[in-house]
Amino acid sequence: MHILEKIVVAKRRETDLKKSLIPIKQLEKSQLMERDTVSLVKRLSQSQSGIIAEHKRRSPSKASINTSLSVEEVVKGYTNAGVCGVSVLTDGRFFGGSLDDLLLARASTSHPLLRKEFIIDEYQLIEARAHGADVILLIAAILSADQIRSLSMLASELALEVLLEVHNIEELERSLFPEIDMIGVNNRNLKTFEVSVENSITLADKIPDRFLKISESGIDNIEIIKDLRSCGYRGFLIGEQFMRSEHPGKSAKEFIQQVER
Repeated sequence: MHILEKIVVAKRRETDLKKSLIPIKQLEKSQLMERDTVSLVKRLSQSQSGIIAEHKRRSPSKASINTSLSVEEVVKGYTNAGVCGVSVLTDGRFFGGSLDDLLLARASTSHPLLRKEFIIDEYQLIEARAHGADVILLIAAILSADQIRSLSMLASELALEVLLEVHNIEELERSLFPEIDMIGVNNRNLKTFEVSVENSITLADKIPDRFLKISESGIDNIEIIKDLRSCGYRGFLIGEQFMRSEHPGKSAKEFIQQVER
């Protein structure tokens, strides 16, 4: 069993337990269910940089990345740096995140928030909305076409934008539904954790123009951004590049200034 399969098995157990403890009706009482969500698509469309910065403590491939800074420090730093949106990892077992991180991020910025999670159940979408998310991630590698369609439809009903993550042409072609807002090409192989930006370049012209294109992982210099922009990408999800720094917000600001020159 590779790491992605292990994560999905653990996520199913975790989600089933949560559903037994915190019913949907309780989640729906959250005041954040009533807030107007903020469009990441609009922010990216109007941005010169297109940077989505990620709060990420650790990962299965890198162990500890940065556990010394609070969510508030990181998110406020990113906001001041001028990012378009913030991605918040909420998986606890493998990435050291939590839904509390999402709540703290929501209290720290008015920017769009992406709940970065291994979503396999409609319950997780309501969790995301109740904890302040504006965008949810659907990973094609762990979902069937029917699941992607039903989850994206519910997300639309909840006023959540959908970022669909793909790794290859097969995942892309079976997953293109009207309710999806953005297509993210992950340059990291979730089975081997090897990274190649060529993956985004290869798939660029296969993504229909009606979807905003985002490249994820392995983006660590300005030349890569330029190459990806020339292929039609408008968003760039960056986590470890900033989080490895003692001051992620400062690192993001310097990177964005270089992109916008």
